[in-house]
Formats: sequence, structure tokens, C-alpha cells
Amino acid sequence: MTPAEVRLPLARSERGQETVLLVEDEDELRELSRDVLERRGYTVLAARDGVEALRLFQRHVGPIHLVVTDVVMPQMSGRELVERISSLRPNLKTLYISGYTDGTVLPTPFLQKPFRPTELAAKVREVLGTAVPFVR
Repeated sequence: MTPAEVRLPLARSERGQETVLLVEDEDELRELSRDVLERRGYTVLAARDGVEALRLFQRHVGPIHLVVTDVVMPQMSGRELVERISSLRPNLKTLYISGYTDGTVLPTPFLQKPFRPTELAAKVREVLGTAVPFVR
């Protein structure tokens, strides 16, 4: 992701107001992804691994609309994290991301790394639904 890609002007339909739990163990990718989503209006709770994400999830008072998580991470995989969170909020939406696709069965919805900022934003909007929610 280049700085120019991150700062593109946005159409109203591309903006969101939901809260996203972003879980990525690569620091640079986590920060760039956070920046892309925040510039599009999302509230982003960012964690470097599943353990930190679970703590953020449990402490967060408001709604979390989407979990964007890397599949392969140290300590707790993205799948394990989602299983644990789903037991608490079964209707929570999830987007898996990964650079490792060596023939394994991939969870869906899925976004292959590396991805462009516009691809991340479009996939997040797709998973959440195209309608931007009304928030007072």
C-alpha cells in the first residue's frame, strides 16, 4: 500500500461507520490497514494477535460489527479466535486475510495478501453489506 493509495478521495457509498476488530501480527500491515479503514469512517480496534484481540473484544463496551483477522498468527490462529468470539456473539461477521494459501482449505470470506487498500476497503464493505448504517 502506498501513501497515495491510502489518501484517495472516497465516495459516500465507500464510507462506513461500523466498528472493526482488526487482528494482524505484521506491524506495518496492521497500521496501514487501520489507517485505510479509519480514513473510510470505521472505528478500528487493532490487535497484534488473537490473545490481544480477545482481550479487546471482551473489554469493548459497544458493538463490534466485523472481525478482520489473519489466519496464521502466533499464540492463537484467526480461526480459533473467531470460534471463541462466535460463542459470545454468534452473528458477528468475519473477514479472513492471509498470505499463506498452500493448498489448505481457506475460510470464507477471504482476502489474499498482499492486497491494495481499495481491495481491503471493498471487501470490508462487501462483508458488512453495501448499505451504510445510520448512526446518531
